[in-house]
Amino acid sequence: MNDPDLSETMRDYLTHIFRLSEKIAPNEYVATSDLANTLYVSAPAVNRMINKLRDLNLLNHERYQGIVLTDEGRREALKHLRRHRIAEVFLVKVMGFGWHEVYHEAERMSVGLDETLLTRMLEMTGHPTRCPHGAPIPTLEGILPSESYPSLVTVEPEKDYQVMRVVFHEADRLEYLAALGLVPDATIRLLHKAPFNGPLQLQLGREYRIIGFNLAENIRVKAI
Repeated sequence: MNDPDLSETMRDYLTHIFRLSEKIAPNEYVATSDLANTLYVSAPAVNRMINKLRDLNLLNHERYQGIVLTDEGRREALKHLRRHRIAEVFLVKVMGFGWHEVYHEAERMSVGLDETLLTRMLEMTGHPTRCPHGAPIPTLEGILPSESYPSLVTVEPEKDYQVMRVVFHEADRLEYLAALGLVPDATIRLLHKAPFNGPLQLQLGREYRIIGFNLAENIRVKAI
């Protein structure tokens, strides 16, 4: 199936399904209720679109499990993510936007981007491999580099880590993380994790930070 066969709404659904599955584990089933909440649409509207995408062999739907993208659905989602993430880099590096400002702008901008424009944008931004939030940029063929970084809440304290990625896009939370210095490539030391999903104490250089569990679980890190 070629790109023209898909509407922008269909691509949007596929992309959000992929993003939700990323937060769980690659190729995991996503609850239809989570998709409805993410897109701010009703359950019946989600079910109608799921049926259309299933008929196009872009996803599978299992009762009581949820939905999962097929190989073709995953490729289509990654093509859209490629445009979106390149647009985010362009908005930050060339146009001077903050990383907390670009998600929705890139979503609108990416609709009209063809490969000629994307190639030029990549050249102007130094051929980046990641978006401003640390997410890898899929290749032209719709291939995503394989990687698996643990959440900050799952790693051992008293060790040093490099922030690799942030997996949410809410502007207020991104702006807050930037103010704390918790951005991709930052080096941190996890000092302490409070029990029962309590806050985490971090050290950045000579400064100390305390962040909540819900924020920390969306930060992916690599041990140094």
